[in-house]
Amino acid sequence: MADSRNDEVIDEAIGEKSINRLEFHGGVFAATVPLIFFIVWAITLSVTKLVTEEALVLGMVIGVAIGLFLCKSKWADYAQALISGMAQPIGVIAVIAWFWAGMFAKLLSAGGLVDGLIWFGFQTGLEGGAFVGVTFLLSALFATAVGTGYGTVAAFGILMYPAGVILGADPVLLLAAILSGAVFGDNLAPVSDTTIVSATTQEADVPGVVRSRFKYSITAAIPALILFVILGGGGDAQNTEAMARLQEQVSPHGLLLLIPFALVLYLALSGHHLLTSLTWGIVASIVFIIISGTPFTEIIHIYKNDAGEAVIEGALMNGIGGYFNMAILILFILAAAHLMEVAGTMDTIRDFFLGIIKGVVKRAELSMYGIVAFLNVFITINTAAEIAAAPFVRKLGKEMNIHPYRRANFLDTVTSSLGYIFPWSAGVLLAWATIKGAAQEYENIPVVSPAEVFPYVFQGWGLLIVMLIAALTGWGLRYNGKNGEEVKPKDYQNK
Repeated sequence: MADSRNDEVIDEAIGEKSINRLEFHGGVFAATVPLIFFIVWAITLSVTKLVTEEALVLGMVIGVAIGLFLCKSKWADYAQALISGMAQPIGVIAVIAWFWAGMFAKLLSAGGLVDGLIWFGFQTGLEGGAFVGVTFLLSALFATAVGTGYGTVAAFGILMYPAGVILGADPVLLLAAILSGAVFGDNLAPVSDTTIVSATTQEADVPGVVRSRFKYSITAAIPALILFVILGGGGDAQNTEAMARLQEQVSPHGLLLLIPFALVLYLALSGHHLLTSLTWGIVASIVFIIISGTPFTEIIHIYKNDAGEAVIEGALMNGIGGYFNMAILILFILAAAHLMEVAGTMDTIRDFFLGIIKGVVKRAELSMYGIVAFLNVFITINTAAEIAAAPFVRKLGKEMNIHPYRRANFLDTVTSSLGYIFPWSAGVLLAWATIKGAAQEYENIPVVSPAEVFPYVFQGWGLLIVMLIAALTGWGLRYNGKNGEEVKPKDYQNK
């Protein structure tokens, strides 16, 4: 979600903060209660199909309140810890990325790109599983270019999800394909904040990290693509009369909005900042919408309703407004995760894993894998989880002289995967909120619950399996040479 020019922001986020240590009734793991309560709350709401954004925020607020009553330290220190957690730049970066990507996607939709994609699907037969496969490829490309999985989820949830459902794609697999593309880009993009954090915290260079992890990413992506194509066509078929009527209504004119989309990709791949790329895409989209003769009120419309109340509508407002509740939720999650740091929970976890390594490299790598996965259960924003896990991975890896590239890869692949798999994770909740908004604009578009998509994020699960195999077998293992070079196990043992 960021590029190398954001290094100072990220450094600030992972730096030490002067905060008072918190003590809890029940010990250091009592600091996890706010997040555990939220996880149980979110899963319960999702399974019972009662989940709403406001309800999720309420669950997080209740969890934080419970934590307050468990706190033995001054409640003022507890409150200050929450505020410090909310103030982390990582959360601000995520929210801004959502707002810009949301405005961009809504403008593309207002310009008719969804209709254009549906028309293209009818004309070429790109329907069902084939559409799901293409969605995975395009979302992976977009996420790799702009460096934000969250922005990818926001954009593709608005554009590709309704188009794909109408063209016979399975809604669950289609959403999973979008999430999988976000996983691919967040993990591999040189300008992704997860890539930058994983590299810098492990004392590695970003280009070298990206080159070293490509083999893991592509090993997971190929079977993921095949599965999406094979399984993705199980959507409910529209009745023949409705489909024929829809074919008459849609036109190729909206495909012109692919030009602003391509512009954003070009600028991002050329090294421009995410906000710069998306801003130019927004400007270009507005120009094309005006040229097409679409009323300007589709872009922004400010007026008074019959009751005399001020109303702001249009693509720009809808693009931002759809993420207000999610922004609040993410800040609370960051705050609750920060409690684990100031309570000493992280230190206890680190000491546990250090105690079981006992000089065995395989144990060290499995411990790195396990600790990153464990922290992602509670800290559901991938970059925040990565920042929390980074010191542990560095410590464990250095104990066994594992190369920084290898350490960074364990840190990033596991984090990027789980951030879009768990039903309570920020990526999945953002996807759910996005398609919920898209479903309000199109008839008969189902809303997939976070719990439904969980098993089908094939790129995420694939990466987890690939890295587990790598830890168990030593595939890709490299040691740190005298001059920082990568040394193969055989050469290292012969020295």
